[in-house]
Amino acid sequence: MAFSFYLEKESQRALKPVMILSRNSNLGLQDIINGLLGVSVAYGLSQALPPRTGHWLADRLGGALARVKSMGQMRALRANQWVVSGGQLSPVDLERIAHDTVRSTARCLYDYYHNMYKPEAILKLVRFDPAFKDCIQRSQEGRAGQLLVLPHFSNFDLVGRAAALEGMQFQVLSFPQPQSGYRWQNKLRSFHGMEITPIDIDTLRQASHRLRAGGTVATGVDRPVSDGKFRPVFFGRPAALPTGYIRLALSTGVPVVVISGISLPGGMYRVWASEPIGMIPCHDPDEEIVSNTERVLSVIEGLIRQSPRQWSMFYPVWPEALQEIPS
Repeated sequence: MAFSFYLEKESQRALKPVMILSRNSNLGLQDIINGLLGVSVAYGLSQALPPRTGHWLADRLGGALARVKSMGQMRALRANQWVVSGGQLSPVDLERIAHDTVRSTARCLYDYYHNMYKPEAILKLVRFDPAFKDCIQRSQEGRAGQLLVLPHFSNFDLVGRAAALEGMQFQVLSFPQPQSGYRWQNKLRSFHGMEITPIDIDTLRQASHRLRAGGTVATGVDRPVSDGKFRPVFFGRPAALPTGYIRLALSTGVPVVVISGISLPGGMYRVWASEPIGMIPCHDPDEEIVSNTERVLSVIEGLIRQSPRQWSMFYPVWPEALQEIPS
């Protein structure tokens, strides 16, 4: 009892600066978490705490953050889940799924940071599907390029680390112009076999050359963009999602493969891959991009529908839905 009371106090103490900042400044949850201080604290705590304590603290902090409904990222999470449900969630169900999603995200973050430099521990946590092993083999052979796309689902960072440990050689196109916390995260993510390159003209050129030479490139696929020309349909609605990876696949003639981690009971992760999705040419360049993007997004829809609580997207994919969520 005394130890439990101590942990409760420690969780409140750890969360207090985050709550104050989020309520009294222009900073949002992602600014705090992905800032250098937030990343440093998360990494330090995860390294120091054993799994039982780390998971307990992750549950407490995640649950507390989920209750801050005024926070922009919490509203975005609820809006995204509202659309995924087809607008069918009651206010109680929406709160429950938001709470579960943030707790799941916090646990995944702990598992990743805690085991980052423990290769054997990471490989014990994951189970590779045969289709994912095929992706690894193709990357090693270097005979046919492949473009891997990851939604923010379950422990996507752990997937990349596990893939590198299994011998996958690949370039990661990450978010452009990262802030200090993101830059440090990218340094932590850059293991042997995995090259992290924030998106710009030079890294896109590098990725194109790698793909044409039979190599492997990976990138995120579901973080919304503000200046995109196209709005492909996702869960039945036009969405402000990136399409650059489709241009890259079309120009290099390589297939797109959706990959993801899937959280399993008992703290394990299944590492999954779709069948290669070949690009279908079209006479209309705009239709070609949109239709192929929607083919990839339909695979991701199926993944999210199976376990919506594992989709940790804290940016509004459908901004109009922010006005629709029940209070």
